[in-house]
Amino acid sequence: MKRFMIAVLACVAAMAAHAQPAPALRTINVITFAGGFNLHTYVAQRQGFFAKNGVEVNLHYTPTSAYLMTGLIEGRFDIGTGGIDNLVAYQEGQGEAPTKVPPDLTAILGFDNAFLSLMSAPGVKIIGELRGKDLAVDALTTGFAFVGREMLQRAGIRDAEVKLVRAGGTSLRYAGLIDHKFAATLLSTPFDLQAEARGFNRLGNATEVLGAYQGRTAFAMRGWIRDNEAAAIGFMRAMREATDWIFDPKNREICEAILLANDRDMTPALAKKTYDLFTDGKRGLYRDLKVDMEGLKVVLALRSKYGEPKRTFPDPSKYVDLDLYQKAFPDAAR
Repeated sequence: MKRFMIAVLACVAAMAAHAQPAPALRTINVITFAGGFNLHTYVAQRQGFFAKNGVEVNLHYTPTSAYLMTGLIEGRFDIGTGGIDNLVAYQEGQGEAPTKVPPDLTAILGFDNAFLSLMSAPGVKIIGELRGKDLAVDALTTGFAFVGREMLQRAGIRDAEVKLVRAGGTSLRYAGLIDHKFAATLLSTPFDLQAEARGFNRLGNATEVLGAYQGRTAFAMRGWIRDNEAAAIGFMRAMREATDWIFDPKNREICEAILLANDRDMTPALAKKTYDLFTDGKRGLYRDLKVDMEGLKVVLALRSKYGEPKRTFPDPSKYVDLDLYQKAFPDAAR
């Protein structure tokens, strides 16, 4: 028996000596806005989907779209997530802030329609009561500012009848609205639900006004993608696995717990509502994480209408890397 055990140990030692070390994970610095709409990322980290696909994600939060976009374009971050209009604006020279290098951006994933609602202070009951008041936006010329202007215009309110004020990303605008620093702002889920629970009013939903709308996406510089294609694909596949995991009903309680753990204003009841909306078959997160090209056409139409200098943007495919998506998900229909 002793000789047998020695032989077994020798065999194990020989196998260990010839075993290849696990490949190092490729670190990706991702910058995004804080909020429960990052549920994909939280799940991919917690469930090990990033590591499974060969990457490690360092998640950074941005105070504004300008900080996100300049940091991404100038190479301080690898992938950004946010409204695709930011990508279009900076790519076309209409960004809010100057950049030190020329933008060469492309979207690689589409997450949702942004879940945007126009939320107002308790004293503002209808959209017409916003005349003469402040409407907070992240940036005046990018992101969701044009959505807010379009919603007001369709309600008969001219630009001159409201004052647009810069107030930062969604979490900062939510905090400012709660502190009564302005009369209204656009908020994404779950911030809209949190504001509503505090007695603030929902004046309208963006997709009910606009129809299709491409909201949050993941995007990167094309040069970074060329140099790190395997890492980019690993990130994409991990996010897709996280989405499938989120939509599995047996994971509901864990998803709600993740939402609670990552948002101090989240409650169990609001986590349930958020999960219900995120997994809604028609209005929820995109199951295939493919950019909604019809929704992107609406984004481009709004930029053509409100962007300065005046230009038209007719080709949505210009801003999306469809070939990379096909490489990441070869079974997906074009």
